[in-house]
Amino acid sequence: MKDPFNHSTELSGEKPDILAEKPLVLIGLMGVGKTTVGRRLAKRLNLPFVDADEEIEKAADLKITEIFDRFGEDYFRDGERRVIARLIEGPRRVIATGGGAFMNEETRSLILSKATAIWLDADIETLVKRVSRRDTRPLLRNGNSEEILRNLAAIRNPVYALAHHHVTGNDAPHDLTVDKIIKALRT
Repeated sequence: MKDPFNHSTELSGEKPDILAEKPLVLIGLMGVGKTTVGRRLAKRLNLPFVDADEEIEKAADLKITEIFDRFGEDYFRDGERRVIARLIEGPRRVIATGGGAFMNEETRSLILSKATAIWLDADIETLVKRVSRRDTRPLLRNGNSEEILRNLAAIRNPVYALAHHHVTGNDAPHDLTVDKIIKALRT
């Protein structure tokens, strides 16, 4: 039976053990748990963890909301692309990206060729519940969170589907999601 979580050999033509030597990059919509799951995955695999958004804020010496407000989304995405490229070229690690990072064609191409992309997915209801805990999401500041997330999912999910692996977490404990990722990586 075909493993629905493993698309790596179909998409890349590479063997899974080769992919295992690459950085692991978590992609997906905001609120899916990329940072939380990423930290736990890194600990479990004994790898360093880095959050691309935190690295962008350090590089710009500004919060992401400030970058969006002052310079706009295009400027942010360009900086995001450069930071992710630097992180991928560094030592092997687990990298959590922002929800829109994989939508940039250059960033996506870089991730797919030099890293193992893992699409973390969850239903909209779970995402709405999670994103309501913080007001730091620039794309959610001017509207209904559920409607915005549904629209983003409709646009982004077909692109996220290009990732090497697809893991659904929904409202399950994060450690269970980490288990699913490790299983997908071993398959």
